[in-house]
Amino acid sequence: MSTLPTYFAPHGGGPCFFMDPPMGPPGTWDRMAAFLRSLPADVGETPRAILAVTGHWETDDLRVTAGSNPPLLYDYHGFPESTYHLKYPAPGSPALAAEVAALLRAAGFPTTEDAERGFDHGVFIPFMVAFPDAKIPVVELSVRRDLDPAAHIAIGRALAPLREDGVLILATGMSYHNLRGFFSDDPRATAASEAFDGWLTEAVCEPDPAERDQALIAWESAPAARLCHPQEEHLIPLMVAAGAAGADPARHVYADRVLGKALSGFRFG
Repeated sequence: MSTLPTYFAPHGGGPCFFMDPPMGPPGTWDRMAAFLRSLPADVGETPRAILAVTGHWETDDLRVTAGSNPPLLYDYHGFPESTYHLKYPAPGSPALAAEVAALLRAAGFPTTEDAERGFDHGVFIPFMVAFPDAKIPVVELSVRRDLDPAAHIAIGRALAPLREDGVLILATGMSYHNLRGFFSDDPRATAASEAFDGWLTEAVCEPDPAERDQALIAWESAPAARLCHPQEEHLIPLMVAAGAAGADPARHVYADRVLGKALSGFRFG
């Protein structure tokens, strides 16, 4: 098996892909869903397991799901009743959870294996689109509550050996995540998303990996950074994907406008 790529992919808004009527005008989420469906072919081979990282699980020290059959956490509110009965019975992998924890502890990151935690919607909603047969084992890793970008790049770097052993590292979030701005028609929100998205694409696709890391560490200095991310938990998973990429270059593999806001996704390697 070849060294697998890593990704930062959008996970949408709540259960957006499974709502009738849809959230927003018809077609709002179609291009995002098409991108997610394209991921297996883009990876090029079936991973032995997937390590998911989302901003919907923040912990003081790192935690990793270690149950054999993790439940689903319907951690969204105010959506149609049917969306609280969605199913995604992907198996967990206690063995992979132990590998992840060992790599992180060896790099100096205290990590707990959590046999009770289930998959939040930052995992099961996009995975229902991308990997609908739910046969690939999935393990979820939390992000640290301090949301330190340098630390999360280092966390990704510690996890890089998994890529050579058939594990797909898939970080999900949103490159724009200001909910008030997202559902606003204010042209200033659109302009902010465009300014930040342009900067982010240039930073992530910087060919020098050291310069890429430094740009991502200093993301708060980017144009409109705090207008696009009042809180950065949806951006921080990108740092893990970038860290796990090592010196591998990035490609801008998803570019879209959702409700007028610019959104991006990236592949490393």
